[in-house]
Amino acid sequence: MKPYKIKLIVGVTGASGAIYAKVLFDSLLQLNDQLSKVAVLFSDTAKGVWEYELGNSDFTNLPFDLSKKDDFFSPVASGSAGYDAMIIVPCSMGTLGRIASGISNDLMTRAADVILKEHRKLVLVVRETPLSLIHINNMKAVAEAGGIICPATPSFYSHPINIEQLAATVTDRALSLAGFELDGFHWGGR
Repeated sequence: MKPYKIKLIVGVTGASGAIYAKVLFDSLLQLNDQLSKVAVLFSDTAKGVWEYELGNSDFTNLPFDLSKKDDFFSPVASGSAGYDAMIIVPCSMGTLGRIASGISNDLMTRAADVILKEHRKLVLVVRETPLSLIHINNMKAVAEAGGIICPATPSFYSHPINIEQLAATVTDRALSLAGFELDGFHWGGR
């Protein structure tokens, strides 16, 4: 068991790819021994995309702390709350652009700004194709500020047999980048 437990923020935007958020939440439920706390932020569009793509509203049943997008009194809005990492999955290009520009117009972008200023781990699972030069420059700006760009690009060498396993090739990587120890597929491993 990992001695230090991670205090994590998960943001979910309205980019296509709600399956990534679902699989990440499923994994977090299995990583309870590595978690201190999980704060969850949804954009309004994220909820609609989840319902459209996954055909349910299971996000309403998550056993984590859910904050409203305009609640700037939420602990995630301050560095003094001591969150270790933030994963935004999927991360829309609009959210990426606001983070890259330092525009904290909602709790998700404020939390990302706090994570960057505190030199903690910000992992953005960006979901768009093709990429414009503006997208690429925004990714560069976030990476230069200390963020990690983790494209929602699944891998196939683990031979995933369903969409959840395929999505897990991305979310397991994001969780690993945020500091979690996972038993999933590792190249050269099993």
